[in-house]
Formats: sequence, structure tokens, C-alpha cells
Amino acid sequence: MKNDMLKNILIWTVVATIMLSIFNHFSGQQMMGKSSQLAYSDFIQKVHNGQVSQVSIDGQTIHGVYTNGQAFTTINPGDVGLMGDLLDYHVKVIAHLPEKQSVLMQIFISWFPMLLLIAIWIFFMRSMGGGIGGKGGPMSFGKSKARMMTEDQVKVTLEDVAGADEAKEEVGEIVDFLRDPEKYQNLGGNIPRGVLMVGPPGTGKTLLAKAIAGEAKVPFFSISGSDFVEMFVGVGASRVRDMFEQAKAHAPCIIFIDEIDAVGRSRGAGMGGGNDEREQTLNQMLVEMDGFEGNEGVIVIAATNRADVLDPALLRPGRFDRQVTVGLPDVRGREQILKVHMRKVPLSDDVKPALIARGTPGFSGADLANLVNEAALFAARGNERLVTQAHFEKAKDKILMGVERKSMVMSEEEKKLTAYHEAGHAIVGYLVPEHDPVYKVSIMPRGRALGVTMYLPEEDSYSYSKRKLESQLSSLYGGRIAEEMIFGAEAVTTGASNDIMRATQIARNMVTKWGLSDRLGPLMYEEEDNGSLMGSSRNANVSGEISKEIDMEIRKLIDRNYERAEKLLTDNISILHAMADALMKYETIDADQVKNLMEGKESGEPKDWKESDDGKDDGSSKLSSSQSQETTKTDLSDNHDDSVNDAEPKLH
Repeated sequence: MKNDMLKNILIWTVVATIMLSIFNHFSGQQMMGKSSQLAYSDFIQKVHNGQVSQVSIDGQTIHGVYTNGQAFTTINPGDVGLMGDLLDYHVKVIAHLPEKQSVLMQIFISWFPMLLLIAIWIFFMRSMGGGIGGKGGPMSFGKSKARMMTEDQVKVTLEDVAGADEAKEEVGEIVDFLRDPEKYQNLGGNIPRGVLMVGPPGTGKTLLAKAIAGEAKVPFFSISGSDFVEMFVGVGASRVRDMFEQAKAHAPCIIFIDEIDAVGRSRGAGMGGGNDEREQTLNQMLVEMDGFEGNEGVIVIAATNRADVLDPALLRPGRFDRQVTVGLPDVRGREQILKVHMRKVPLSDDVKPALIARGTPGFSGADLANLVNEAALFAARGNERLVTQAHFEKAKDKILMGVERKSMVMSEEEKKLTAYHEAGHAIVGYLVPEHDPVYKVSIMPRGRALGVTMYLPEEDSYSYSKRKLESQLSSLYGGRIAEEMIFGAEAVTTGASNDIMRATQIARNMVTKWGLSDRLGPLMYEEEDNGSLMGSSRNANVSGEISKEIDMEIRKLIDRNYERAEKLLTDNISILHAMADALMKYETIDADQVKNLMEGKESGEPKDWKESDDGKDDGSSKLSSSQSQETTKTDLSDNHDDSVNDAEPKLH
């Protein structure tokens, strides 16, 4: 970096010196001409008057000296009688031979300013893009944008990948092949040319690809699928060719293409048909992976979240003929991932990775890395030297429930309504069968919600029963029912809008997708929305009569569970009041307090709660008089929302 700076300073100094010299040369000539120029007629008159003592003739330019020693300059317009006048009046004449310049020198002098401008332009182009045809230059559109990392630069190994044991086993033989290819070739075996890693975002697909290269000690080319596609036709195909040429020169090596669905979507779906730029790029990739020329030692690893949209030709044997699923880690995998990320963090003795792993179901590897980072930030804000278990709990609450909006304050009436709403969710969720245990209930505004009821499963779940789904329906309506019971039907707020939306969608999926309706049976009446269980649209092939029956079955499910939730809250009205009072006092209650209240005991204080000197809460959530009611109601469309905690079921 220092050498480059000195080089730039030297170049700019030379350029400035040249420009200054040219400026001084031309300005000097102009100044000299203005200060000593003499008209030719005046010159002849002064010669006749005897005022000129000496002249020096250089072509048409005459440099002379007066008798008083002052110099002058004039131009001979072609007077043939000049020499006679000078000799008649005894003027000393000095003549010079004309200076001869070569044609090349004349051309150089006339073109020097233009050449200087061209040189400066080339210098700037090299500084910005590496030259006309170099990397990043204007003629480098067809060059590959893949970033190469040598075997010494890739520091990641399979030991750094945790929570994906099955995926590591799948790619283990690729590492073995790159280390010792003759072991497989002697037996006639061929390693897969391409490996497609499929999984949700943040599960470690890119990390696993780097670990393969780091373990095998081979070069690693990394590129995104979007880097191939440009507005110019043919650029993407050219970049694919250039990338594979570079890979062949460094074989054995690994090419990693992230988000390959950007370029590998099924052909024929684009606006341009067969001439579409993206499809040309895909065709070139198909040829390079399994064309006439072999790519021995070049293994292509691609990652995507959407394997269902890829072109079938890309997935056939000989190309991406092996798919490795990198899914969300289980509780044991989460513990291993946490231990990997905790290596860089100074931990207190009370930190238990196993306990944190059990409380973070559904977290990906990226989520867990973020959890460790947030915990370290909490410790740093408190000027702590070690990260404790309490910091991890705060970080988990922040990720699951959102950031506490301490600046947003609530009125006592709004706070009381929110407390009953969240208590209704918690009581119904506690009493219905197969529901996830209540982890924490809070009326502290977090994110877009004014209150949160958070559930955490005791273990990872991979399928959901009809009983469990109906329990979720009941708990979702617990908040609205509690509002109506305590404050009356006219006082029910918009806070249950998200609860109603989620309950309706679960009931619709139970009837139309999951075959959990006794009347309609195990048939699918709606299309899957690309793997999303919560987003769907009506199937146009369903008759009007069936659509009516679907609506009736959905209504029957909702009514049955609404009535169950209403009965549970009516039978436990005293617990509802006690839990709302506890929330008004502490603002947040944990699982132990909920259990005490459900058993008819005193709630007790939260483990990390401290009263102020006057025995009351600090009032950080009270609504100021300047806060308008309209602003408060704006957030009520999403308040009391526990959707961030209670993940929707993912059935298979």
C-alpha cells in the first residue's frame, strides 16, 4: 500500500512538472513578444536616423540593439532592400543559418499535447479498471468474475462445520477424491462432477463448500449466479467459458456457485425464449459440465434455496448428480454450532450451551452465530469482562421477541388491556393438550408488537398432529376472548388481527392440504405455494359446491376451538385476573411464574426483576400525554402478536 502511494505521488509530480514547463514556455514567449516587439516601419525609420547599432537576422525574425544598448525585436515582411539600408547606415549585421528540424520532431512537437492527454487517460483507466483488456476494464465483459482463493488462503476445515453431520458424510468422499484421485480412478470410479447443496438460508452451505476446499487443500473459485447475467447477450456464456478455463488451469479445484437458481431456472419460461441471455448462459454451463471436453479434477458445488425451480438437465447424472440437503440443525447440532462460535468469546462458568440449544428450536447456524454476537454485545454494553448465561437469555429474547421499545410508553388502560390479552393466550396455551409450553409473557412493547406471549417446544418437532393444531387454534383466540370477557364486546381492539389471520390459515391448510377434515377426507384442494405452508391460493379446479364445503369445514374448526378457549377462560377467570395483575406489576413473567399462577399460588418475582425504591415499576412503558391515541392504535394491528415465537408447523 505504501509503495503504491509513493508511485502515485511520483507519477503525479512528473505530470505536474511537464504541464508547468509547457505553460511557462508558451507564456514566456507571449510575454517576450509583447514587451519588445517593434513595428517594421519604425525599425526602418530608426535605421535611417542612425539609432540602430546592431541587428541579428534569424530567418524573418530580426533581433536588434539600439545605440543606447536597449534590445528590440521585429519581423521582416520580405523587404529585399533591407540589407542595402543596413549597410548604407553602417549597422552591424549578424546572420544565422536556419535551424533544421526533422519531420518526426515537428510531428512530435505538434502532437505532444494530444499524446500527453492520451497518456493521462490511460493512466486513469489502469487505476480504475486494470487497463483496456485487464480485469474490470471496458473490454473485460466476457471475463469471469469468480474470485479465486488458493489452498493457503482457505482456512476453513470440516471441524469448523457443526450441526450438519449427514452433509459432511456426503461430501467426505469428495475430499478423499481430491486428495487421492488415483484411488478411485484405478477402480473405474468417477467422482460426481457437481454437488448441489439445498437448504434454508443460513444453514452453512457456503461454509461447507469452503471446508471441502480447505480440507482437500485445493484452489477454490467462488462466484454468485447473478454474476453471470448481464444486459449484453453472450456475456454470461463467455464468463462461464472463462471460469472453466481458469479452473482447468488450476485443477484439481472446486468451483462454488452460490444462488445458482439465478441462472439455472428451467428454460422456456423467460421472455426471450431460446435466445434469452440467461438461457444461453445455462446452456453453456450444461456444455461445460458434461460436454465433449472433460473437466477432470474440476468439481462444481452449487447452493440454492429453491431446487424445485432448477432446469431438469442441470440435475441429471453427469452434472449435478448429487444433492446434499443442509437442513436446520437439531438440538445436538445447535449445541455443536454454539460451541464453535463460542470459541472467540470469553465465557462465564455459568454458560451452558446445551441449555441454550434446547431453547432455540428452529434456529439456523447463522441465527446461532447472531445469538452469540448479540450476547457479546450485551456484555460489552454493561462493561463486563465475561459473557454470562443472562446475556445469552437477553440475546435470545431480543431475537425471538424483538427489541424492547423502552421509548414507547403505554397508558394504564392500554397496558391493562394488553395484560389481559396476553394472559388469555398464556392460560389457553397452558391448558390445551400438546401445546408448546409457555416460555415468557410480556407486555413490554417489542418490535411492532405491544405484547408478546412466547412458547418454546420441549423438543424438536417434525410433524404435527390434528390435536396439536387445534390447540394452536384455541390459544390464538385466547387473547381476543379475554378482551371481550373483561372489557365487553364493544371494547375489543384490533390487536387480534394477526391471531385471526394465522388461525384462519392453519384451519384452511388443515382442510385443503393436510387432509384433516372428516367430511372432505384426505384430498388436496389447494396447490402448495413453493414449499410455503402458510401462503397458498385457491385451486381453480375446485367446484363451487366443494368450495362452499371447504368454507363450512373451516368455520366449524374455528367455532369449535373458539368455544373451547372461551370455556377454559371462563372456568379460570380468577387465574386470568391474577396473571393480568402480575403482568401489570412486573411487565414480564417467566415460565415459573406462569406455573405458580396456574396452580393458584402467588406468582413471585422474575429471576432478574428488581423493584425501584418506591416498590413500583420504573414506569418506562407508561404513555406520555404527548403520545396521541391514533399513533398507539397504529401499532395495534400487530400488537399482542406471538407469531415471532410460535413458528408455523412444517408438515411433510
